Amino acid sequence: MAESPVIQIDELSKIYTVTEREAGLVAAMRSLVKRKTRDVRAVDGISFSVSEGEIVGFLGPNGAGKTTTLKMLSGLLYPTSGRATVLGFRPWERNRDYLRRMTLVMGQRNQLVWDIPVIDTFELNRAVYRIPEAEYTRTVGVLTELLELAPLLRKPTRNLSLGERMKCEIAAALLHRPWVLFLDEPTIGLDVTMQRRIRQFIAEYNQRTGATVLLTSHYMADVEALCKRVIVIHHGKLLYDGDLSGLADRFAPFKTVEVELQNGAGGRPLDRYGEVLVQSEGRITLRVPKVETATVTGRLLAELDVVDLTVQDPPIEDVIEQVFSQPDGATSHLPGTVADAPFDSQKQ
Repeated sequence: MAESPVIQIDELSKIYTVTEREAGLVAAMRSLVKRKTRDVRAVDGISFSVSEGEIVGFLGPNGAGKTTTLKMLSGLLYPTSGRATVLGFRPWERNRDYLRRMTLVMGQRNQLVWDIPVIDTFELNRAVYRIPEAEYTRTVGVLTELLELAPLLRKPTRNLSLGERMKCEIAAALLHRPWVLFLDEPTIGLDVTMQRRIRQFIAEYNQRTGATVLLTSHYMADVEALCKRVIVIHHGKLLYDGDLSGLADRFAPFKTVEVELQNGAGGRPLDRYGEVLVQSEGRITLRVPKVETATVTGRLLAELDVVDLTVQDPPIEDVIEQVFSQPDGATSHLPGTVADAPFDSQKQ
C-alpha cells in the first residue's frame, strides 16, 4: 500500500475582505458611516500533494498566493475553505507535535534576536523546543560545519551581513530537526556565492534526513538546482504541477537554435529562418516555433556553411515569464494547465 503524502491540500482557499474608498475628505467622512469592501482571493481552490523526501518548487509572481499558502500550511493563517494536512496534522490547529516537526523560513523575516549573539538565540530555541542538551550540541556542531558559522555564533545579529544572517536564520530554524521545511525566498538578496552555498546546504539536509521541502524562489537557479518537480500558481489558482523539464514542453511553443557559420551569413537575410535573437561574429541565435524546428534546422544545414548547430529548450526564466505574462484567466486554455549522526534520518 502506498504511503500517505506528507503534504495533502484539497481545494484550499483564502479570501481576504479589504476596504476601499476614494481619495479626499468627503470620501473619508462617508467611509465612517458606510464602508465599501471587496473580496480578494489570495488562494483560490488549489489542490496538490507532496511525498516524503521531495523538494518541490512552488512558483508564481508576486501576489500569486505562494506565501499565503505557506502560512496556512505552517499554521499562521486559517483557510477560508478547503482542507490541508501536513504529517497527518491540520496545521492551523497548531498541535505541539506538529510544530516540533516543521519549520518556516522566510527570507524577509528575522527570527534572530537583534541585540544578542546568535548562539544565545540558538539557546532560546533549544528551550522553546525542549531539545535535549546532547542532541542540541551535536546538531549545532553539524550546522556550524555545513554552514561555516563558527566566526558568527558570538556576534550580535545586528553586526551580521545579510548573507551571514540568512545562514544563521536557517540554522536556527533547523535546530529541532524538522521533517518538513517551508522555505519562502531563502536566498533573496544574497550574492551568487552565498546563494550557491545555501542551495548546497538545503540539498545536503534533504539527503541526510529525508525531509520534505516546499520552496518558493524568484531565483530560477535555486529551482533548477534543487527541484525536479514544480508547482506553479497564478492569481491564486493552480496553473501547472509536474516535472520542471516538462514546463518548457507545455508552455513554450518555441525552441532556441544556435548556429555557428564558417563565413558568416554572407548577406543572406536570417530572419527567414526564425526570429533573430543574437547575431555576432558568425554566431546566430534564432527563436523557432517548436513545430518547425526540424524543417528550419534542415534548411540551415542545406543552405548555409554550418560549423556547429545546437537546438535547446528556451531558458526556464523565459518560460516562466511567458506564463506569468498571460492576463487573468487567459492561461486556462494553455496545454498542461492543472494543475546515526544528528541529521541522519529521524523518521524512525
